[in-house]
Amino acid sequence: MNMNIAKVISGLGVLAMTAVLFYGFTAGDFGKDGATLLQNPWGIVSMVDLYTGFILFSAWIVYREKSVVRSIIWVILMMVLGFFAGSLYAFLALNASKGDWKKFWMGQHANG
Repeated sequence: MNMNIAKVISGLGVLAMTAVLFYGFTAGDFGKDGATLLQNPWGIVSMVDLYTGFILFSAWIVYREKSVVRSIIWVILMMVLGFFAGSLYAFLALNASKGDWKKFWMGQHANG
């Protein structure tokens, strides 16, 4: 995949997540809606699926980051803001890698 396409996809992810998070926080009731979701078996399946993805993505972040503090901040953002944070992280990592896929995927480990 061309890195510019990946940047567009991650940028669109940031925009889409910004829009739906804004919608959810302004039109929804987090406590009430969350309780309803967790009363539904497929709601529980969806949450386990979602947080499994968050944990796997967070493991990649921790692997590629040099700073423990930055890793912790990004993991917290992933757990709270979901793939808004994931899309933003990927977008920033793509830009920082300057076209080098190995640096994008491996971060601090790319040169070793």
